[in-house]
Amino acid sequence: MSKDLVSNKKAFYDYEILDTFEAGIVLVGSEIKSLKDHTGSLQDSYVIIKKNELFVENLYIAPYKFSKAFPHEERRQRKLLMHRHEIDKIAKKTKEKGFSIIPLSIYLKKGKAKIKIAIAKGKKAFDKRAKMKEKEDKASLRKIF
Repeated sequence: MSKDLVSNKKAFYDYEILDTFEAGIVLVGSEIKSLKDHTGSLQDSYVIIKKNELFVENLYIAPYKFSKAFPHEERRQRKLLMHRHEIDKIAKKTKEKGFSIIPLSIYLKKGKAKIKIAIAKGKKAFDKRAKMKEKEDKASLRKIF
């Protein structure tokens, strides 16, 4: 796996990641060029299941500066490509209360754009505080030793 073009760092803070999957993503030419310039954002984006197909919603990809004739929509719905059995597994898991499908990162693999998605459960505020306290404790221990 190569370096991420776009990543959702806040997802690990807001959610407890249970399972991850890799999916292809359908993009137009100007979108992939824009992503190669690292001008995208996964903040507030999520994945939905419609008619046994996966779609990513609210994914922001900035307009490519050299594509004036046929620019793409910045926040359009983009289709994800996965095998049927994987989609069924995700759908079954997300029917349970409290589970969501969130995108974690977009990267290139053998020249193709891939998106890493995860089944996640939202963290409560006290979980986030406990995680921050644990991180601070580790940092203070490193300073001592």
